[in-house]
Amino acid sequence: MTGPRASRAEATRALILAAAERLFAERGVAAVSNRQIGEAAGQGNTAVVGYHFGAKEDLVRAVVRRHTTRIEGLRAEALAATEGSSDVRDWVDCLVRPMTDYLDGLGTPTWFARFHAQLTTEPAYREIVTQESLGSPALLATAEGLDRCLPDLPAEVRLERGDMTRLLMVHGCAARERALAEGAPTPRTTWDATATGLVDALVGLWLAPATAPAATEGDRA
Repeated sequence: MTGPRASRAEATRALILAAAERLFAERGVAAVSNRQIGEAAGQGNTAVVGYHFGAKEDLVRAVVRRHTTRIEGLRAEALAATEGSSDVRDWVDCLVRPMTDYLDGLGTPTWFARFHAQLTTEPAYREIVTQESLGSPALLATAEGLDRCLPDLPAEVRLERGDMTRLLMVHGCAARERALAEGAPTPRTTWDATATGLVDALVGLWLAPATAPAATEGDRA
């Protein structure tokens, strides 16, 4: 498809993606129907979402990729500046700032951070986020760089703190985005300052001592 018809189709897809992202962020993915998305996108045809994107999972993936491609570019730039560092903070910064810088560049209001947070809590869609993360060379390289300069921690502690890191990043950004959209006060005045606070917390998390598990009755016997 080329020419005016292709341009109209692309414009319609963009409207659908924007409407879907906003509704998913505000209401949750499972609570939003294709009909509601089509109406919010100003489309009279109730089947328009399925026509352009297929199943809801495909629409969700398209919304994710609408942003992650650009975030990947920012992280690749940060990674190039961080390569060779043995400082945990540098690598945590490389994890956090591409997302906060990207959200800052979108202006206000934004919905992607809240949409992302919704996906991480819905089992039916969490796998999409995981798959996209595994397909991000810059993110994987950043995680490997961080792992190389961490203190000697048990494998289970590393896994646990990795989960904590994702939670803080995803929900910390979502909380600020929601507050900005609602005109509510925020702990930090800018996205840059928010990134600094997240990095401070995550560096502390990764460098915190790991308490050895208490001995069981069998171990003490």
